[in-house]
Amino acid sequence: MTEPDPKGNPTISYRDVGVDIDAGNRLVEAIKPLAKLTRRSGADTDLGGFGALFDLKGAGFRDPILVSATDGVGTKLKIAIETGRHDTIGIDLVAMCVNDLVVQGAEPLFFLDYFACGALNVEDARSVIAGIAEGCQRAGCALVGGETAEMPGMYANKDYDLAGFAVGAVERGEILPHSDVEIGDTLIGLASSGVHSNGYSLVRRLVADLQLAWDASAPFDTSKTLAEALLEPTRIYVKPLLAAIKTASGTDGAIKALSHITGGGLSENLPRVLPSTVAAHIDLSLVAAPAVFGWLAKAGRLNDAEMLLTFNCGIGMVAVVANTEADAVLSTLREAGESAFVIGEIVPPSGDKSEAKGQGEAWAVSYSGGLRYSP
Repeated sequence: MTEPDPKGNPTISYRDVGVDIDAGNRLVEAIKPLAKLTRRSGADTDLGGFGALFDLKGAGFRDPILVSATDGVGTKLKIAIETGRHDTIGIDLVAMCVNDLVVQGAEPLFFLDYFACGALNVEDARSVIAGIAEGCQRAGCALVGGETAEMPGMYANKDYDLAGFAVGAVERGEILPHSDVEIGDTLIGLASSGVHSNGYSLVRRLVADLQLAWDASAPFDTSKTLAEALLEPTRIYVKPLLAAIKTASGTDGAIKALSHITGGGLSENLPRVLPSTVAAHIDLSLVAAPAVFGWLAKAGRLNDAEMLLTFNCGIGMVAVVANTEADAVLSTLREAGESAFVIGEIVPPSGDKSEAKGQGEAWAVSYSGGLRYSP
């Protein structure tokens, strides 16, 4: 039992220093219905436990390998915070994780989030997590839990940060990339929805230098405000790609490798999935980058090499496909709603070595033509 203060000083509680446990409890109750919308086979636990359970056998796996990924959304968060638009940033969080799972052939199974803030605003946090739940539904994975941390003194009152954690599974023997990537294979690009979630420190610098207001019309799309256009969420490619992975005249093996085009762009991400015996060549004339990239290039006075190293430039995912199966894969992706098109091929190795993360002996991507931008 705490002894009374002899000088009569008042008690200093957790709430007094800025941490509201009741607000945290209200948030948990507010997001339980959102989590239930994401339930899938193998996951049927409720939020609130110390840990979440997942039944791999119940999800239909025979001999699975687990695949995990973690990511955030970078300083794109600052635009959401400064404009009070929190409804789509959670989709970005899920996308950045689950798109990394599917490139290894894995089906995303469950997702957890970490939400850290200075002072918990229940309504804003619920909006963020509603976006996370929407992203999980798009990816077919369950939102099984997370952590909300109030840390006054670490974050300003309106600031928050996000991290996501996803786990998927792939049957043993079906892991991507395959070892049979060879000269003559086709490169198929899947269109991005915009800038996705990389390069926003540069984007925000250019917006500030041009003294543009977030609520003004976007200079590259006058039908939207600048904030609305730049907060367009990252596309989630999971379901179309899982369907396409199975497309090859009724057998497995149509897609040999996948690359999620994030930080480092095409130049750094595609070499990560290629063996040292081949290289990738992309014909940029086959790609019409959305107008936002033309605006960024002009505003930053960026040449093609810098753009391709910084942004996705209109391609959010690349598939390496056996040449004989390219038409079947394209058909499957398009039927699933993706804008997919041939962008190049696998060629003999030559030129410079890549310094792509995780690859010591990959060859750099070579390009022909120049970047062209949609009007």
